[in-house]
Amino acid sequence: MSRPRKRRRVCCLPKNNVFGPLHSSAGHSEIVIMSVDEYETIRLIDLQGFTQEECAEQMNIARTTVQRIYTDARRKLAEFLVHGRLIRIEGGSYKLCNGLEKTCRCGGCRRHRWGINPEGNNYDCQNPN
Repeated sequence: MSRPRKRRRVCCLPKNNVFGPLHSSAGHSEIVIMSVDEYETIRLIDLQGFTQEECAEQMNIARTTVQRIYTDARRKLAEFLVHGRLIRIEGGSYKLCNGLEKTCRCGGCRRHRWGINPEGNNYDCQNPN
């Protein structure tokens, strides 16, 4: 019997979860499904500049798991871009970060919970600056 899948820690959900060509007549079979944890690895590594080790620590999983998730996510992004398909972000095995863990380094978990940054403005998890 395999061991239960460990839930990945995710800072925040995407503001939008469906993306695609503006003038697409793509059917349901042409939708690429990206899990929330795949989205989080792309956000942490490519947008926030985390290493795979730092990403693994942030998500509370092994680096080898991050490497596999990241590879799958990049393949899905390539399929989305090259073939002009729709991409939808949903599902996966994750739990939202409460911002209180010592390993939290995403830069906004505590602020994201209340929707403000230190200056008192609305906080955007995808664009913390």
